[in-house]
Amino acid sequence: MQTLTVSIVQADLAWHDAKRNLAQFRAAIDSIGQKSDLVVLPEMFTTGFTMDAADHAETMHGAALKEMAKWARASDTAVCGSLIIEDQGRYFNRFVLLRPDGSVDCYDKRHRFRLAGEVEHYSAGSEQKIIEWRSWRLCPMVCYDLRFPVWSRNRPELAYDLLLYVANWPSRRHRAWQTLLRARAIENLSYVAGVNRTGTDGNNLPYNGGSAIIDYLGQDLADLGDRAGIATVSLDKIALRTFREKFPFHVDADSFSILQENAP
Repeated sequence: MQTLTVSIVQADLAWHDAKRNLAQFRAAIDSIGQKSDLVVLPEMFTTGFTMDAADHAETMHGAALKEMAKWARASDTAVCGSLIIEDQGRYFNRFVLLRPDGSVDCYDKRHRFRLAGEVEHYSAGSEQKIIEWRSWRLCPMVCYDLRFPVWSRNRPELAYDLLLYVANWPSRRHRAWQTLLRARAIENLSYVAGVNRTGTDGNNLPYNGGSAIIDYLGQDLADLGDRAGIATVSLDKIALRTFREKFPFHVDADSFSILQENAP
C-alpha cells in the first residue's frame, strides 16, 4: 500500500473507569466516517495516567484487548494505544496494536516518568519495536519517550515510515509536546502521529490535547487543538521516499549503538 489512512482519537479519559472509557472509544471508532487503516488512542486509555497499577492492570487476555480486537475486526483496521498490563508479576505501560485478524504487537514504555513515580510502579521496556502493517513500518513510543531522541532515531536497523507517540502530556508542558513532536518528524525524515488526551485527571492535572499528524517537513497535516475529537489523514509513502531521495540527510547521520538492559 502506498497510502496509509490514519485516524487519531483525542478524548477526556474517565479516571479509573475502564468500562466507560472503552464505551467512549467504541463509539468514537464507530463514528469515523471513512475507511481507516490505523486508529490511534492515547496512553493508558482505559484509566488515565495512574500509579495504581495493581488495582487497574489487565492481562494480555483481558477485557480491553478483547474489545480492541472486536473494533479492529469490525472496522477492518488496526487499533492501538497503551494500557496497564500485568505480565509475570510485573506491571508495564504497554503499547498494544490489534489487527483485524486478532494478531497483536506490543511495545513496553522505555522511559518511565520519574516525576510522577512511574519508575516505582512500572517496569521499563528494553527493546525497540517496529510493527509491519499494510506495507508500512510503524515505530511505537509512549509519552515520556518523546524527550529522548536517541531512542527513536531512524536508522537502518529500524527504517520506519511512521513514528507513533501515545501520551497523557499535561498542559503545563504543552509547548514541549508541540515542539518535540515536530522535531522528531524533521530529524527522522518520518511522518509522526502524536495522540494526547484532554480534560482533568484524578490528580487534578489538566491536559489540553494537541494531538496531531505531522509530515517529514514538520508541517501539520492535522491538529485537534484542545478539543476532543477525531482527525483522519491519508499518508503518502511515495512522497516520503521521494523526499528522502532528494534530501538524504540520513546518510550523514552519526552511527551509534544503544546498550540494551533488562530494567526492573
